Amino acid sequence: MSDIHIDDFYRDSAKILVRLYATFPTPITLYVEDISGPDEPDEFGLHHPRFESCFSTMVWLAQHDYLHFDELLRKEALDHAVLTRKAFLILAGSSVANELHDRVPAETPQSIADRLNTQIAQLRNALNEGSSFQLKAAVTNVLSHPGVGDSPAL
Repeated sequence: MSDIHIDDFYRDSAKILVRLYATFPTPITLYVEDISGPDEPDEFGLHHPRFESCFSTMVWLAQHDYLHFDELLRKEALDHAVLTRKAFLILAGSSVANELHDRVPAETPQSIADRLNTQIAQLRNALNEGSSFQLKAAVTNVLSHPGVGDSPAL
C-alpha cells in the first residue's frame, strides 16, 4: 500500500521550495492553491483534505527553518514568504545524490555542469520527470542536508 499523503508531501515540498527559490530574495504571498491546485470548500466552508495537507506542508517547512513568512492569510496563504538562509544555501549547493551528472554531456562547460548539479536542479528535474521515487529522493536529500552551521548527523 502506498502512502499517498507522503508522496503529496514530497511533491508539495518540492513545488514550494522551487517557487520560493525562483523569487528569492523577494518575499511573496504563497497561495496553497498555487501548489496543490484549485480547491472548492464544502457547504460548511471546509477545505478539501488535499488542500489542508498542502497548507500543513507550508507550515511544517517554516517550523523546520526552510522558509519564513510574516503572517498567515487565513488557511489559504503565507504572506511575505521567503526562503531562509539555510534553505537558500542548501538549494544553491551541490547535490550529494548526483543522478543528473550522468546525463550531462562531457562537452558541457563546467559552469553549466555545476549548475545542473545543484539541489534546486535536482528538485526541478524531479518535478518535471513526475516520478514519485525521484521526488522522494530529491526532497529527502534537501531535508536531510545538514543546515548551515549545524553539525553533520552522526
